[in-house]
Amino acid sequence: MAKTRAKLRNYLYPIPAVPVSCTNSSGHPNIITVAWTGVSCGAPPMVSIAVSLVRHSHGIIKETGAFCINIPDKETLYATDYCGNVSGRDVDKFKELGLTPVKGEETGCHYIDECPINMECQVRHSIVLGSHELFVGEIVAVYAKDGVLTAEGRVNMDNLDLFAYVGPDYYALGEKLGQYGYSVSSRS
Repeated sequence: MAKTRAKLRNYLYPIPAVPVSCTNSSGHPNIITVAWTGVSCGAPPMVSIAVSLVRHSHGIIKETGAFCINIPDKETLYATDYCGNVSGRDVDKFKELGLTPVKGEETGCHYIDECPINMECQVRHSIVLGSHELFVGEIVAVYAKDGVLTAEGRVNMDNLDLFAYVGPDYYALGEKLGQYGYSVSSRS
């Protein structure tokens, strides 16, 4: 297989593009879209987000130590894209988009009611990496729209229209290709 050495950059795709909400100390919520996010730990459940040091939301998360990851679907794709292109310094994104901020029970951080799954997070660790600060947040509460989780607490893909980001494009998800462990269970 022929290969060419590529430009030095991150090619980890597809990635989630998620609206991350945060609430300043005055109680005003904001939204930033983050594509640099991921699972960090299983027990306790933790996620990470990398936020540019110059972003309005960076200062809010740094000040309050809390954020919410809102799992978007196709219905909230427009809002997800918008929140990644407009600054909360200039626009009240909740108001502009007609989104409903709901105050989280654990941190007081507002989540986006229109997103089918919301994870309220308390910052446990942070590290400045260069242009971005990585915030590792412990998930302290999860809110889910009826039907999007199975009885076992797994994501029910039949009831979600999720998408992924492969910069600069968004792609639909959906076709099941296998199940965890199928590669070894088929050898038995």
